[in-house]
Amino acid sequence: MSDRPPTPGPGERARTIAARGPATLLPPPTLPPVPERRQPDRVVPLLHHVHADGSVTLLLPDEQAMAEPMTTVVEVVDLAPVPLREPVRGLLWITGQLAPVELAEARDLALDLVEERPDPRLLDLGYGATMLRLTPISMVVADADGTHPVPPPVFAAAAVDPFCHKEAGWLRHLELSHTDVIHTLHRHLPDRLRGGHVRPLGLDRYGLRLRVEAIEGDHDVRLAFERPIDTQDELSVELRRLVGCPFVALQGR
Repeated sequence: MSDRPPTPGPGERARTIAARGPATLLPPPTLPPVPERRQPDRVVPLLHHVHADGSVTLLLPDEQAMAEPMTTVVEVVDLAPVPLREPVRGLLWITGQLAPVELAEARDLALDLVEERPDPRLLDLGYGATMLRLTPISMVVADADGTHPVPPPVFAAAAVDPFCHKEAGWLRHLELSHTDVIHTLHRHLPDRLRGGHVRPLGLDRYGLRLRVEAIEGDHDVRLAFERPIDTQDELSVELRRLVGCPFVALQGR
């Protein structure tokens, strides 16, 4: 039996990365590669949205939009909310067929997006910006817990972590205003890591992740909660338990 602490499944990790990470449209590969030919650059969309079915809506400047369908990859990056030497926590690759969306349909999609996530850049649609849609063929998530394929139905069935959009502010506050708490968490680290610089790395419903920056390299440690949690009150109890607050045991009686 594994003694590793529980972690979110690949589908949940993929959904969480998709919900908050910046995206890049990777250039299609040249087969075979031609050394003399300059490969196309990555394209950063004006905005993007990963839908529950794994499809991706992208808004690109007209000069960067593709006129014909093509198979390509959208890469979504999960970045640590505090400045680290190695800030990338995870990657989500969505491979699929990318095609432009007719303007009338694109405007309807833009209205749907405004209701879900208002963004003034949608006003550029048809005025220097083109909407494209990537229909997923395959999805892969890669992070400290491994590299895993995520079939689109698994992605659609998974939920975003309940702390997805609050995690960044909480971890920055922990780093800047509660260095005493970070110091207390040292007691959970293996002896060989206790001399390193401990930084808050991540938070999800299963636990708190720390990054230990040492001279010989970086190490990630997960501190598991006693059970999966969903609310801020439950999070407060679990964090106090990790720092050894004596009143937590009394509350549980």
